[in-house]
Amino acid sequence: MMAVAAFMATVSANAQFEKGTWSLQPYMGGVISSVTNVDNFDIDDGIELKKRMTVGYIIGGEAEYQFAKKFSIAAGVNYTSQGCGWKDIDYWEGPVKVEVKDQSDILGYIKIPIVANYYIFKGFAFKAGVQFGFLVTSKFYAHGKADMDVLGDGVNRRVDLYGTVDMKDQYKKFDFSIPIGVSYQFKVPIVIDARYQLGLTRLNKETFPGVKNSKNSVFTLTVGYKFAL
Repeated sequence: MMAVAAFMATVSANAQFEKGTWSLQPYMGGVISSVTNVDNFDIDDGIELKKRMTVGYIIGGEAEYQFAKKFSIAAGVNYTSQGCGWKDIDYWEGPVKVEVKDQSDILGYIKIPIVANYYIFKGFAFKAGVQFGFLVTSKFYAHGKADMDVLGDGVNRRVDLYGTVDMKDQYKKFDFSIPIGVSYQFKVPIVIDARYQLGLTRLNKETFPGVKNSKNSVFTLTVGYKFAL
């Protein structure tokens, strides 16, 4: 994506579409996300689980109406894979050493953003609006290794462990957020769009020690192709 942005920087920018016109823009890109109000907490005998950001993806499209020279409004729909990750841990379970890696809660949302665009100068827009999200999938993933006596001969052997747990019942089905960001339209016309989505609704159904009123915190970077309707 960075290579595409660097290449497109050599292309002169194009003005936004004319007043009174409609345009459509399919797009795809990457996501960096986490959740707020989740502390590091002990899960057992001093084993601390530490939060980290996780990487996902986004794919979708939006329609835009240019109702003035510098103002437009856009509405769209997308699928966003986001969530929260956990740092690797290792511990002893009796005589067995366990290493757990790649832990992450991955949430899949269908989202409907509605944003207003203000074109500050040729091709460059500031945007802000509202976004409605609907949870369609939620899973916890982990990859681990353990040194254990799997054959019963007294010799510990390295065993790979993989796990997936459906967590959809732990999260609320609706998410409301405020997207704010900027976009730049090139002559092609390729559009680079960066947005931060500030979650306003509580993510988890219940609170417990270490997890309070958590909310989504999401950054997206997309590349789209914009054409007139």
